[in-house]
Amino acid sequence: MSSVENSHQVQVENPQWCPKCGAALGTGEGKAEVTPGTPTCEACGAPLVQPLAEPGAPIPPAPAKNRNPLALVVVAIVAAAMLYFGFHMARRGGADNAAPPILGKSTPAPDFTLDKLDGGNLKLSDLRGKAVLLNFWATWCGPCKIETPWLVELQNQYGSQGLQVVGVAMDDSGKDEIAKFAKDMGVNYPVLLGKEAVGDAYGGVPALPESFFIGRDGKIVDRIIGLKGRADIEDSIKKALNTQASAESTNPAPQTLQAHN
Repeated sequence: MSSVENSHQVQVENPQWCPKCGAALGTGEGKAEVTPGTPTCEACGAPLVQPLAEPGAPIPPAPAKNRNPLALVVVAIVAAAMLYFGFHMARRGGADNAAPPILGKSTPAPDFTLDKLDGGNLKLSDLRGKAVLLNFWATWCGPCKIETPWLVELQNQYGSQGLQVVGVAMDDSGKDEIAKFAKDMGVNYPVLLGKEAVGDAYGGVPALPESFFIGRDGKIVDRIIGLKGRADIEDSIKKALNTQASAESTNPAPQTLQAHN
């Protein structure tokens, strides 16, 4: 079999002689039907090829393809997000990875005791008989900075009717930074130093801010995840205020989570 007939041979750019007729070579349109630009023999028109590489000879690397920089950035962001959420869930879930509880309307609000920013501690069940707006937030949360002034206004507006707003700081900032945030926002309600055990008891707190509206009987009447309008918060407050307190003998307080330091 000649070198021309071997389908596995590769083309050469600058051949010196025709392997078929031995004539001097050039590039152009020959007598045979070949791809334009393929080196051919001017004498017989044969396409010019070189023999296959010897067995074991190195194979030339394929030319590198240009990569889209934007695609690389997107991949890096997705990978970083997966690592962050994986670490966060592993940190919160622990070895058992138990699913967070589902707290619906009329569900008793999980009781807890947390340290207060200004000293002492607060037990949620001690507020039985009041309508409680339990607000989970963080100093780094942008929407929380929008919502907090509304909570201050609503505490002033409905406090005399039995509303008690309670803020739970769910970040790792020190007390000084949390205190500065509260002072800058003019917070007029108790701020508690949150713990993951409390967040887990309330469904894991998937987004901040997140508020639970607890009726006078200690049961959840509404829940708002993320930032919504002031009117939405006010409507949920009214639902909590319109509930009736239950006697302790018929509605004992649920088990308390001892989550303070």
